[in-house]
Amino acid sequence: MNLSKLIFVIISFLMSFSIIAQDTNENPVVKKLKKDNENLKHRLDEIERMVDDVIWQQRVGDAAFVDKVYITGPPLWKEENPTGQGYGNPTKFWSYVFIPNSIDYDKKYPLIVLPHGGVHANFTTYYTHIIRELMAQEYIVVAAEYRGSTGYGKSHYEKIDYGGLEIEDVNASRQYMIDNYNFVDEDRVGIIGWSHGGLIALHNIFEHPENYKVAFTGVPVSDLIARMGYKDQSYRDLYSVDYHIGKPADENVEEYRKRSPAWQAHKLQTPLLIHTNTNDADVNVLEVEHLIKSLKAEGKKFEYEIFKDIPGGHSFDRIDTKHAKQTRTKIYKFLAKYLSPPKVLDSVEKIMKAAYLK
Repeated sequence: MNLSKLIFVIISFLMSFSIIAQDTNENPVVKKLKKDNENLKHRLDEIERMVDDVIWQQRVGDAAFVDKVYITGPPLWKEENPTGQGYGNPTKFWSYVFIPNSIDYDKKYPLIVLPHGGVHANFTTYYTHIIRELMAQEYIVVAAEYRGSTGYGKSHYEKIDYGGLEIEDVNASRQYMIDNYNFVDEDRVGIIGWSHGGLIALHNIFEHPENYKVAFTGVPVSDLIARMGYKDQSYRDLYSVDYHIGKPADENVEEYRKRSPAWQAHKLQTPLLIHTNTNDADVNVLEVEHLIKSLKAEGKKFEYEIFKDIPGGHSFDRIDTKHAKQTRTKIYKFLAKYLSPPKVLDSVEKIMKAAYLK
């Protein structure tokens, strides 16, 4: 379906909500439509995701083969009926795959595992320029739409296991790439993530250090207990619903501690770079400072930089300013030390020429 047809479908779909809302008869078709669209938010998320899938092809298709694969992770951590049909089945989820158009399929290339951020979110074209830059260095990239991601309906949304089995979904996406693409070098796998994606990256290297040669985490969520203290009640409520953790932090502090990287610092074995920004309005710098102090207290070797009030706040090194690109060159140089990509973008000039000016 081309973009113009997709837009037409979306407009028609949205108009149907207006018609349904005004229709008071008991026609069974109308009743069915009402039931199917009870949760408008999830329906709109699905449309947004479908549009984004088209835009991915348009924005990076000249630089990469873009695919989307359906794979499995561990069973749900909470299931209501242990004797029900399908109990204990693996969780199914989608993952984006990006393969540079320039590679030689007879050679081996490093893999970047890139979990998206957000309590509930997905891997959107917000990451377009980062993907283009990684393609220019000839990294393969996999980005899992792990349990709890948006755009896949209410059921997938409510499978969320923040700081829990979503970590294993992301690790499963890594294994999928190794098992299915013989040009992926299993000895050169790195993981990078920002915000909640940074938390997932940290937990992956803590739980599976043998699987990753290097990690970068930007503005990572690091301490859920502290986070519950400085966020408002509506944010705390996201975690205490039945299908999520199920209790607020004051009723199950150990569960929140287990899901917090700052309290798992003793597990670090992987080369790690951390970036944070003092004017971050999402992940307060105090969380990342706790992580840094915890790693130091455990005698761990790692690198970090605390940026001072850089424009962009939470997104300071993901936006398109010159400073953001300069900061990303630091990330790419760090990754390259351990993953040896065919090309390295170690200056803004190289980023512009290799990733955009084609």
